[in-house]
Amino acid sequence: MDFAVSADPDVQRQLDRLARLEPAGAVLGLDRIRALLERLGNPQLQLPPVLHVAGTNGKGSTCAFLRAATEAAGLTAHVYTSPHLVRFNERIRLAGRLIDDALLAALLAETLDCAEGMEISFFEATTAAAFLAFSRTPADACIVEVGLGGRLDATNLVAPAICGIAQLGLDHAAFLGSRLEQIAAEKAGIAKKGVPLVTQLYPERVAEPIARSASEAGALWLPRGGVWDAQVRAGRIHYRDGRGSLALPLPRLAGAHQAANAALAVAMLRHQDALAVPESALRAAMGWAEWPARLQRLAPGPIHDRLPAGSELWLDGAHNGAAARAVADFFRLRPSPGRPFHIVLGLLANRDPAALLRPFRGRSILFHPIPVPGHDHNPPEAIAAAARDMGFGAVPAQSVEAALDWIARQSDPAHPPVVLVMGSLYLAGDVLQANDQPPN
Repeated sequence: MDFAVSADPDVQRQLDRLARLEPAGAVLGLDRIRALLERLGNPQLQLPPVLHVAGTNGKGSTCAFLRAATEAAGLTAHVYTSPHLVRFNERIRLAGRLIDDALLAALLAETLDCAEGMEISFFEATTAAAFLAFSRTPADACIVEVGLGGRLDATNLVAPAICGIAQLGLDHAAFLGSRLEQIAAEKAGIAKKGVPLVTQLYPERVAEPIARSASEAGALWLPRGGVWDAQVRAGRIHYRDGRGSLALPLPRLAGAHQAANAALAVAMLRHQDALAVPESALRAAMGWAEWPARLQRLAPGPIHDRLPAGSELWLDGAHNGAAARAVADFFRLRPSPGRPFHIVLGLLANRDPAALLRPFRGRSILFHPIPVPGHDHNPPEAIAAAARDMGFGAVPAQSVEAALDWIARQSDPAHPPVVLVMGSLYLAGDVLQANDQPPN
């Protein structure tokens, strides 16, 4: 269950109904969602051109670039992403706007009425409701992010115009396997006959199962480094494919890894023919794309303002090793000499603290492990012990606010701190809400 709550009583009533339907133990598969969608009239087959994106990390950012480029071209896009950070409505964007509560409540009610007598998961029901919304609202494109894996994910009943796979890494091993080869094969399960499958460049052992899956599906596999490629040089993304070369601005989204996500989105748009997206729109997308809680520098607000003047407060939902490496790379040169660097870290119980800590080794960092309110989490003292074992300092706290207050008391006004709140996306959502900075 995704612990979704809503301030709207009608939406909350439907979320409560959904919680009662949730089967015991998560089981991946397409039989339940296929049956539910058939009861609803197969709305997934009545969508505008679908851009389907899988990956361990970066798939949400890739969707953000796809949306930005589509809208910069003067087109409208539906977007389905998960999880939400503050409001459930963030998952369903209708022709550019977050779905409103009244329509969301009605669609969830209709979906759950049709699911009567079925064991249906939270994600399956919300995916069906999203497809229902998308099928009834005009738009030029539909951007769909895979929830978990790909082959057996509830989104994998769409008929896409193009598919993409972002960065791959170890995550959700209980469902997808403990080896990158297994994960790659699951992600490549979104491949469809006659549909291009655009991917990043992977090591040979990871690329081989993707090539095999694409071939078995009859898809055209287009890995980076083949018919398309992109490199960052002299402060720009230099992209090339069979249609020519582009020199694009670097993304406004922070982190070197975002250039790879942006390039994947560009390649997806340039290897489909359902949407006309000119070069000018691709350029604009580099500055337009937004993706909250991914190396997001927080604005002044109730949480930010607990720190001394001149401090930096950053937020990132990194919760696996690959994501932590991208964050660590960004902050390698970020704090100026003399400015202390603190990381407030909260992790769910199924996450390995060592995998999140390891990329930061060799740095002068003070960690502040905290609980993740309302969720099973790694005990702060256990994270602190793991941090100390790696040579870091660690001061556990009971909340983000308590950690920031401790940092503020210890700060030198001449050297204000740089602080990163990292870990669970549930925690990131709490921080955005508390700082009066919800996604919109």
